[in-house]
Amino acid sequence: MNEQLLGLVTGLIFGFLLQKGRVLRFEKQVGAMLLRDMTILKFMLSAILVGMVGLHLLAALHVITMSHKALNLGALGLGGALFGVGWAVMGYCPGTAVGALGEGRWHALFAVLGMLAGAALYAELYPTCTTTILAWKDLGKVSLPGLLGVPPWLVIALFIPAVLALFAWFEKRRL
Repeated sequence: MNEQLLGLVTGLIFGFLLQKGRVLRFEKQVGAMLLRDMTILKFMLSAILVGMVGLHLLAALHVITMSHKALNLGALGLGGALFGVGWAVMGYCPGTAVGALGEGRWHALFAVLGMLAGAALYAELYPTCTTTILAWKDLGKVSLPGLLGVPPWLVIALFIPAVLALFAWFEKRRL
């Protein structure tokens, strides 16, 4: 299966799961921002857990080769701020905006168009960004297991019960 087809299939599955998890709903987005509804956080943490185990398993089986991008605090800070402002203004993060548009929520089109405009602007400004934003506090290619000096599976083994305990706490609080 070629990469584009695989991307389309996994994107459709992801969109289906977003819809079934009801995270495309505006009230879920607002609830997440107000820390009153943890549905989106639970969905994201579940995806992170599956991704962590899946990617490290594929790497251990030599199906893929893991490669880290450089940890750049300037880019993360600015990108995170833009992401947060966009989510707060539109009520959607990038994945849920596309999913909501797929559900026929036409107001999400403005969020998707904003993302495309932002990507085009970044592509246009990229040469300037390499000497400014992308040069601020570049910590190189680091990972949490690398920083701790432990195998990735140990971090995963500790992360899973921590996330499950957090889920239990959310359920107890009806979040």
